Parts: sequence; structure tokens; C-alpha cells
Amino acid sequence: MGNREMEELIPLVNRLQDAFSALGQSCLLELPQIAVVGGQSAGKSSVLENFVGRDFLPRGSGIVTRRPLVLQLVTSKAEYAEFLHCKGKKFTDFDEVRHEIEAETDRVTGMNKGISSIPINLRVYSPHVLNLTLIDLPGITKVPVGDQPPDIEYQIREMIMQFITRENCLILAVTPANTDLANSDALKLAKEVDPQGLRTIGVITKLDLMDEGTDARDVLENKLLPLRRGYVGVVNRSQKDIDGKKDIKAAMLAERKFFLSHPAYRHIADRMGTPHLQKVLNQQLTNHIRDTLPNFRNKLQGQLLSIEHEVEGYKNFKPEDPTRKTKALLQMVQQFAVDFEKRIEGSGDQVDTLELSGGAKINRIFHERFPFEIVKMEFNEKELRREISYAIKNIHGIRTGLFTPDMAFEAIVKKQIVKLKGPSLKSVDLVIQELINTVKKCTKKLANFPRLCEETERIVANHIREREGKTKDQVLLLIDIQVSYINTNHEDFIGFAKYVKHLIAACIPPVIRKGWLTISNIGIMKGGSKGYWFVLTAESLSWYKDDEEKEKKYMLPLDNLKVRDVEKSFMSSKHIFALFNTEQRNVYKDYRFLELACDSQEDVDSWKASLLRAGVYPDKSLTENDENGQAENFSMDPQLERQVETIRNLVDSYMSIINKCIRDLIPKTIMHLMINNVKDFINSELLAQLYSSEDQNTLMEESAEQAQRRDEMLRMYQALKEALVIIGDINTATTFTPAPPPVDDSWIQHSPCPGSFYECASLNQYEPKD
Repeated sequence: MGNREMEELIPLVNRLQDAFSALGQSCLLELPQIAVVGGQSAGKSSVLENFVGRDFLPRGSGIVTRRPLVLQLVTSKAEYAEFLHCKGKKFTDFDEVRHEIEAETDRVTGMNKGISSIPINLRVYSPHVLNLTLIDLPGITKVPVGDQPPDIEYQIREMIMQFITRENCLILAVTPANTDLANSDALKLAKEVDPQGLRTIGVITKLDLMDEGTDARDVLENKLLPLRRGYVGVVNRSQKDIDGKKDIKAAMLAERKFFLSHPAYRHIADRMGTPHLQKVLNQQLTNHIRDTLPNFRNKLQGQLLSIEHEVEGYKNFKPEDPTRKTKALLQMVQQFAVDFEKRIEGSGDQVDTLELSGGAKINRIFHERFPFEIVKMEFNEKELRREISYAIKNIHGIRTGLFTPDMAFEAIVKKQIVKLKGPSLKSVDLVIQELINTVKKCTKKLANFPRLCEETERIVANHIREREGKTKDQVLLLIDIQVSYINTNHEDFIGFAKYVKHLIAACIPPVIRKGWLTISNIGIMKGGSKGYWFVLTAESLSWYKDDEEKEKKYMLPLDNLKVRDVEKSFMSSKHIFALFNTEQRNVYKDYRFLELACDSQEDVDSWKASLLRAGVYPDKSLTENDENGQAENFSMDPQLERQVETIRNLVDSYMSIINKCIRDLIPKTIMHLMINNVKDFINSELLAQLYSSEDQNTLMEESAEQAQRRDEMLRMYQALKEALVIIGDINTATTFTPAPPPVDDSWIQHSPCPGSFYECASLNQYEPKD
């Protein structure tokens, strides 16, 4: 092939790509595309062929390239070509490649000079090329011929723009030496997309065809009509040379002879010709590669650091050492014990940021979940009062009791204490589940040895299950102990005597009930009922504006008051009861009745029970109409109601002591009998049980995946180090070529087109200055 400059760069790029292939990755080294832009018969295809080093493009007069040719060069040991539209067919004769390009062009555009923006994709495989993309574009023309449309100039311009607007595209602006350079359409288009001139290289062709006595010396020296990257002059083969089968190598020798022998060019001969153009392009490719290398280096160094710790463990791996498995087993069990303890006690090396686990989860069970489960079993007030009432009645039997019986208090308290067994046992189950989850997380580090992992999980899980029974027995025993003896002399227990003294010490009657009620009958004349905060004591019923109890609206004495139900109105969702005076007096201002409304029937029943304890009895007609129902719920005995209230308060006081005690003891019991015991078992007995459970060689048998991973990691480690060395070699073997300083290229006139390109085809002419 003819591109010696490229061939010097190929080994460096190949070494880099081979290093990445060894890592199982692609190099992703996207070298710039090279687009050749110019007018018809400017010599674009010849420039492209010289760069590749092969004859394969159609030739002739007029518009020959009528579709974009996207030429992908691929480094390969064999040399052949493939078309995208002929998948699977390999072309080894490049004359056939030329014929296929002509045939495919005619198939889409027809035989009469038509054009199309649909590209022909050609891929050339060769050991003499880099992975580059070259683009041969139709020549810029202004006058349509044959089947070409009237706006042929606009269509070709748009076609060219699709490619050269990309930042990753180098533009070879080709202009024949025997035309007016100031009006070069190629340079105008290039300036549009590359105003800084960093991607544009001027190429002057047909220097051998200039009129006798003229030359392009000032242009090639970049003195006249300068470009930032200057111009390179080339001499392509003539049609006579092509017909005579003159190869590219011979053509380059003739080109070299032309520049050395021409009086106007011999002093710049080293900066002219196809080899120099290749060198300029090669510098751009080298710059691009050097710009890309820092990212590659950072990526590789990051990968090297990420696997270095793991590889350190593999470096000392000696499969032939007979003591290796014994040492490894001991290390694995010790590491498992350390990991388990850290996960329970905290300060583990791998902190989970997504969810609570291990010790944090158990802590939450102890101090949030367990107390919540206890709170969830709060008493049903109505049910509890009925139970207390039945207990008192059953203890008194046929007799009428004057004093509140202790036995009723104990019976109710014991029943409430027994209910604590459910939440306590549930907390044990939750802790066990979290311990098993922690064991599974810790055995992930043993995954390289499947049998060891399975046996460790099985042995520890079995021990946890053994401790489950003992822990639950102890938890139940703690609750049974509390049931066995009700200590009414506990310092925190209010006691009956203290409770009575407390009531007497308070100068105000004890509050029986507080809550929101709506006065439904008074508000009818004032635009609707209104809610108030009611406070019931043994002597009065007061209501306030709100529950802060600062603004008292009224206080109603309970003397001679009775309560009765009021039928629910079809217009209201409220449930209503009424208070009235047995002596036919007004209850409140001018009202004989005070109708109070609640949201539910249960609230009505509860308020009526509270009023009963305050001595406000149901209307006689009510008890007669519902002997079986309400008679059970509402005792007619105010003394009994006061006894129920007393026991209810005493139960509250004693259960707060029990709850506090259980909330403290249950976590301690679980910690001692379950968690600490499991930690001790792992530290002292797990290794012995593993030795006795199975043959050591079987336990420490590596998984096939682990053996493969070890080999892959060691291979990757070496490949990464080698790739970093290669990057260093490329940096040493290549040099960065800085961009030339900017020049005044304002001579390239460009007028933006408000309409179509065809409408503004008349461009300003360049006028040289004196």
C-alpha cells in the first residue's frame, strides 16, 4: 500500500486495541472521519485513493460520484472489501469493487446523471489501514444536467453538510489550481461549519495543468488567500495514466519528480505531494489518539485499583499446599465470626445504606416494634368496664357489697397481664428471623466454597432454633411470675387508699369524662347546631368553647337530672340523647331538654354510662322498654359505678408498672439467652462442628465459578498493567502537533441564505488588494 505515514501509526494503535481485547473490552478509539469536498472533476476521488493506497473508485468526466460513499477501513490480516448491500460477499479484486460502485449508483439514481443522498457503505479490510471512516462526496455543481433536478446545487450542499457538520470530521477542501480559488465552494462550505479553521485542510490539485507561465506558489506558501492549516499541493494521475495502468506508487514517484523539478515549487517540495498530505492527516490522527489516552489511562487505573485488593489474595494461592484447606477453613470461620459480631454490635465494614439490618434491626424490634405491639393491645374501654362490673357482681354474689373487692381487681389485672404473652413471643420470632438473615448475609463471603457455606448456615440456624424454645420458655415464665403475685404494695402503684386520698385532696370533684358533644336543639334557631367541649364530674356537667377549657359557656348541676334516648332524625347522621329535669323545670335557659349528639351509638352508650356513674339515671320508660339489653350495660346502682371507676383506675396504675417491667426484661432475656449465646457458639463451637460434620476436603472444595473468577482476575490484572505500559509507550513514541495560529481568512466570503441555497448562489467575488 502507498500510505507509509499511516503504516507507522498502525502498530501503536493495534497494540492498544490488543491490550483492550485482552481485557475483554473494546478500545472505543473513534478516530476522526475524513470527508473530501470539492467541485466536479476536482480530483477528490484521486486524493482519497492515494490516502488508501488502492484504485477502486469510478472515474470519468462530469459528475461521477452521484451518491455519498462511506468507506470504512478496518484493520485485518486479510485484504478484501464488503458492501452493506451485498452482505456476505467478499471482493478481493478492487476492479470489481469499482464496477459494483457504478452498478449500485445506477440502480438508485438511474443512468442519466441523477443523484441520491442514500450512501453506499463500503468496508475495506486490510493490514495496512487504521480503523478510519473516509467519505467521498458528489462534486458541487450549479447547472443541472440529464435527470438532475433544478435545485441540484442545494441538494448536493445539504448532502455534504450532513457529514462535515460533525465535530469529529476532518475536511479536505479540494480545489483545482486552474480555477479561481477565491470562489472555491469547498472552502466556503468548510468555513461555514469550521469557522476557526481547525478541521479544514486546503488541497490544491492539477498543478501540472496550469497555464504556462503561471503557478500557485503564493497560495501554497499560504501568503495569498491564507488558511489556518495552509494548503498541500498534489499531482494526481491523469486519465491517460489510469488507462495505461500506472499504479499509485509510480504516480507518487512522478509527483515527487514534478515538485523537485518545478522552479516555483522545488523549495517547498518537502511540504507538497500526497506523502505530505498523509503526514498532515496522520498528525491529526496522532493528536486525537493522544487526546483520548488520558481518559483511557484514568479508566484503566480505576479498574486496577478496584481489583487490586482481591488480586492480592489470589497471588499467594498455592493449590498444591496440603495445609492450604485447613488454613483457609480456619480463616473463613474466624472471618464469619467477626462479620457476625460486627453486624450485631455495629461498626461493620459494609454499611447498608438502603435498609436497617442486623443489630440495628434488632434494636428497632426491642425499642419500637415490641412497645408498639403492647400499645396495640390497648383496652376496649366499654368491654373492660363491663368485665369489671361483672367481676364485682359475681364476687358479691347475692349480697350487696359496700366496699370495692380486691379479688375483682386481681382477676382483671391477671387477665390483662396474660395478654402480654402474644407481643413478647412475637418479638422473639422477629429477632430469630433477623439473626438468620444476618447469618445468610455473613455467609456470602463463603460463597466461593458452596459446601462450607451450606454447612455453616445449617449448623448456626439449627442452634438458633434450639435456643428458640429455651428463650420462649423463659419469656413465658417471666409473664407467669407477674401473674402469680399481684404486688399492690409496689412503690409506684397508686393503691386504693392513695386513690381515695387523692380524690379527697383535690378540692374539685373528680372528672368522670371529657369529650366533644354537639348541642343539637339549641342551635336550631341560630343557624345550626354547634359543638362544645364537655367536662362531666360527679356534681355537674360543664361545657367550654374548646378543649383548652379557658372559656366556660355553662355549668349544669346534676341534681334531679335524668337521661333518655332521642330518635335519630332522617336529616342527620348524628346519634342523640337528652337530659331533662324530673321536676319539670327548664334544664338550660328556656329549654326543658338539652339534646346532645354524638357521631356513633357507641359514643352515646359510653356517655350514658359515665352519666350513670355521676348519678344521672336513665328514664324509667327506657329501662322498661329494654330490660334485657340496656339493663345489663347500665347498672342502676351508682355505688357500683363508682367501684368500677375505682378499679378501672387501679388497673391502669398497675398495668403501667407491669408494661414497664416487661418492656425492660424481655429484650434482656432475648439478648442473654439468644443473641449472646449464638455469638458464643459461633466463636467456640462452630469450627469443631464443621470438622465433625463433613470431610475437610469436601467442605473446602472451590466452586467452578470461583476458580474461573480467580483466573480471570489474575489475567485482567496483568492485562491492565500491560495496557497502562502501552499507553505510556504511545505517549513516548508520538508527539503532539499544536494547531497553527489563526490567520485572516476573511477573504472567504459567505452569505447566509434566508431561502434555499439555490436562491443565493450568487456569491461575492474576491478582489485582490494592491
